[in-house]
Amino acid sequence: MGSTGFSWTLPDHPKLPKGKPVAVVVLDGWGEANPDEYNCIHVAQTPVMDSLKNGAPEKWRLVKAHGMAVGLPSDDDMGNSEVGHNALGAGRIFAQGAKLVDQALASGKIYEGDGFNYIKESFENGTLHLIGLLSDGGVHSRLDQLQLLLKGASERGAKRIRVHILTDGRDVLDGSSVGFVETLENDLLQLREKGIDARIASGGGRMYVTMDRYENDWDVVKRGWDAQVLGDAPYKFQSALEAVKTLRAEPKANDQYLPPFVIVDDSGSAVGPVLDGDAVVTINFRADRMVMLAKALEYADFDKFDRVRVPKIRYAGMLQYDGELKLPSRYLVSPPEIERTSGEYLVKNGIRTFACSETVKFGHVTFFWNGNRSGYFDETKEEYVEIPSDSGITFNVAPKMKALQIAEKARDAILSGKFDQVRVNLPNGDMVGHTGDIEATVVACKAADEAVKIILDAVEQVGGIYLVTADHGNAEDMVKRNKSGKPLLDKSGGIQILTSHTLQPVPVAIGGPGLHPGVKFRTDIQTPGLANVAATVMNLHGFESPADYEPTLIEVADN
Repeated sequence: MGSTGFSWTLPDHPKLPKGKPVAVVVLDGWGEANPDEYNCIHVAQTPVMDSLKNGAPEKWRLVKAHGMAVGLPSDDDMGNSEVGHNALGAGRIFAQGAKLVDQALASGKIYEGDGFNYIKESFENGTLHLIGLLSDGGVHSRLDQLQLLLKGASERGAKRIRVHILTDGRDVLDGSSVGFVETLENDLLQLREKGIDARIASGGGRMYVTMDRYENDWDVVKRGWDAQVLGDAPYKFQSALEAVKTLRAEPKANDQYLPPFVIVDDSGSAVGPVLDGDAVVTINFRADRMVMLAKALEYADFDKFDRVRVPKIRYAGMLQYDGELKLPSRYLVSPPEIERTSGEYLVKNGIRTFACSETVKFGHVTFFWNGNRSGYFDETKEEYVEIPSDSGITFNVAPKMKALQIAEKARDAILSGKFDQVRVNLPNGDMVGHTGDIEATVVACKAADEAVKIILDAVEQVGGIYLVTADHGNAEDMVKRNKSGKPLLDKSGGIQILTSHTLQPVPVAIGGPGLHPGVKFRTDIQTPGLANVAATVMNLHGFESPADYEPTLIEVADN
């Protein structure tokens, strides 16, 4: 019995036997969308996944993997691997991303944590720099959160504040930057009237300055570093409003690609370079486009570009952007504290567990699956294997990635008889999908399907059970679309490639010779999501799930 009054002992399921090995396979970035030439899963040869979908319809279904189903603020928010694996492992929905920030700001908890107390040490003699996307799009940041943070920091002793803005035009209408800058300038004017030296210091468009991702183009981050940290940019203006209006007036200009600019005083000096003793906060809550800047701000041995000058600063992210890299090491809002995950329950009920992926997704079947927790619950019953990912190349160069090796490790673990659960993540659809290379993503999907076959063949050999699912969509739709679903074209008539995750549902398939013949998917759950998978897996192991878990997806017919 735990000290909090609940039991770690799971009750046996009245109709499902125990003792059958269960393989849990997560296909990363594998959603379900209409078949067309931009659906790489449809285009690829995927006979195994096709057979799961078409062979036994009562053992294949779709679940939600985005928005409120995974704890994000709204159903306009695409899912991601971290929140997806949190939900898969935890069996319950926890507030994530923007929602966590909203709660921390509303309660004032954001100002009580280690992250804020750390940056606060710079308020007396240094400047507080806030860097991030100036937008109300709600995908990477929100203007109202910036406004609340400005107010809260100034009330708690920040005397000198500099905001480094990135204009959007991607999650919001192009041209809306002007209105956002006017709003922010008005807020900063009110702070100045209260005696706080608060100004916009630099800016640039999100796709050209700072917000690169997946280490695609470090020059984007360098342009931001030069403007934000060094106070150096090709364009200099006396106000941000003048900057945005002037740069937008150039031919073909748009918010996403505005060049970097700095704000200067009457003598031509930048008003807000980052100096020794200053504090820096990256205000975006979404991780993917902040990780690269976080590395430049935090890593002493950083070598991706010449930083020229590396000020001694106190740096914190709005959130921790990479739970595996522990980056940044300080953050204003903590990730959800997820206790009593399915993995811990099962291990404490004797389920010997094997988990494996390659480096880029290894933390997802371990750390995130286990509720943002490192290490083993019981090292006598668990084994985690990480296969090194390719480095020094983009994933479309070798799109098969390590799918085969992951599958072979899983096969060996299943056939060894040493494990009751074998859990893997096959990253191909997601990591190659992010490159925007359609041909390579087709190869990636085929490789993932071949890996699934290796695992399911092993399950067949030992009389086991499988559950195959995904964490969010990506590879199933590789083109941007208009409201009617038609592909959007660029100015030269080519299609606009979509490299992001999607809002599509993902499959859950169950089967294997060990599956009780009466098991089928329930039809009475209105909108099931990834969090329903944990109770389902517990059932497949022969246990009932805890009462506060999202309900299982399966039922057992009496006949």
